[in-house]
Amino acid sequence: MQKVQIRRFTTRTELDAALAARLEASIAAAARTGGAAIMLSGGHTPLPAYQLLAARLQHSGAALRGKLHLLFSDDRYVPRDSQSSNYHASRPLLDALALPEEQVLRVRTELPLEQAARDYEQRLQALLEQGTTVTLGMLGLGADGHTASLFRAGDLARAQGRLALAVSRPDGLSGITVTPQFIARIAQPLFVIAGTGKEAAITGLERADPGVVAVQATQACAGIEVWVEQAAEHSA
Repeated sequence: MQKVQIRRFTTRTELDAALAARLEASIAAAARTGGAAIMLSGGHTPLPAYQLLAARLQHSGAALRGKLHLLFSDDRYVPRDSQSSNYHASRPLLDALALPEEQVLRVRTELPLEQAARDYEQRLQALLEQGTTVTLGMLGLGADGHTASLFRAGDLARAQGRLALAVSRPDGLSGITVTPQFIARIAQPLFVIAGTGKEAAITGLERADPGVVAVQATQACAGIEVWVEQAAEHSA
C-alpha cells in the first residue's frame, strides 16, 4: 500500500521557506554523491522558493558541475523565453546554479511538437540508463486534480510505455509532460500545493481517490509526500 506523508503549512511564507530548504538539501546531496537529478515543477507555486534558493546559491553553482542534472515535470509548447515557459520562469535558479547546458534537460520547444516530446523522452531515457537517480521530483496539483501536464484519463492511457508525451492542454496550448512511468522512477515524489479552489483535489489525493488524475499518475510510487498551504484547503 502506498505511503502518503502529509505536511501542512500555516502560511505561504512557511511553505516557500521549507521548499527552498528541501531543494537546497537535495542539491547539496547531489554535490556530495554525484549521479543525481532533481525534477522541477512548473506553474506559479514553486517560483518564490526558486527565487529564495537562487539568492543563496549565487556563488556555489560551480561546485555542482558534473554532479547535478535538472529536468522539468512538464512545459508548455512555447518559445523558451516566453513568459508562459516553465523553463524561463525557473531561470533565476538555473542561473544561480550555473550548470552546464547539457545538465539542464529542458523541453526543446524549437522542435516540432511530437519531435520535441520524443527528444525529451530520449534524453530522459539516456539519463536513467547512465545510472542517474532522480532523488527528488516536484509535482503540482491543479484544482481539477491534474499533475504535471497530465490532465485527462486519455493522457494516462496514451502515456503507457512512454517517459514523455505531447498533450493538449485545457488552456488551448500544447504541452510536453513526463508520464506515470517516469514518475515511478523518482525516489521522492513531492506534491507542493498552494492557491485556492483545490480542496476537492487535495482530499482526493490524500484519500487515493482513483478518479483523481494525480492519484492515477503516482499510483506506482511506493510513497508520496504532500506539502499543503492550509489556505488551499480552506478557501471560499
